[in-house]
Amino acid sequence: MNVVLFGPPGSGKGTQAQFIVERFCIPQISTGDMLRSAVKAKTPLGIMAKSIMDTGGLVSDDIVLGLVKERISFGDCALGFILDGFPRTIPQADALISLLNESGKKIDFVISLDVDSQELINRLSGRRSCPDCGKGFHVLYNKPEQEGVCDSCGSFLVQRDDDSGITVINRLKVYEQQTSALKSYFKDLGIFYSVSGSGSISDIQSQICSILDAGGIGDRS
Repeated sequence: MNVVLFGPPGSGKGTQAQFIVERFCIPQISTGDMLRSAVKAKTPLGIMAKSIMDTGGLVSDDIVLGLVKERISFGDCALGFILDGFPRTIPQADALISLLNESGKKIDFVISLDVDSQELINRLSGRRSCPDCGKGFHVLYNKPEQEGVCDSCGSFLVQRDDDSGITVINRLKVYEQQTSALKSYFKDLGIFYSVSGSGSISDIQSQICSILDAGGIGDRS
């Protein structure tokens, strides 16, 4: 079972991806993580990518697809995988499908976690973190015992630059611009499913299971 997981910043995609990993015993494949690992390991593709990044350039689709092809050949992908953060464009999606076809594989499910924009803004702009121990809090959903102070180490909490109000709005706009065409693309292929990212974590997990367990029965809108 090969899954592509979509979700805007703040949608809980990381939590749900981990749930799918544990529930269905398939690995999560992040192109960002693969790129960093390849660079660190000094693989041929990693060396190529590093030379591009060192000059401030963007790593080409060919290199990213090469990393994906290499990763899905590992034994832990025998039962499938979850792709996180890729594809981002229709040409990338076309190339991914061609690559999988060559290996006798296909994308079985594209799942999109959908959350109202205002809720996403509230989730992201309310996040706070400890610069010393890394513990996370939220001004609404996970308040520290003392406002602005970490429960664990007593340091003052901070807000990430990319969680500020205007930046959050821009991040969500970029996400929508990137994924709107892709959603239509996968809908046309009949493998796109929408899941509400609001509500409890268990409710969202139940929606995902209803799709994956039943072989695709769910909301395709």
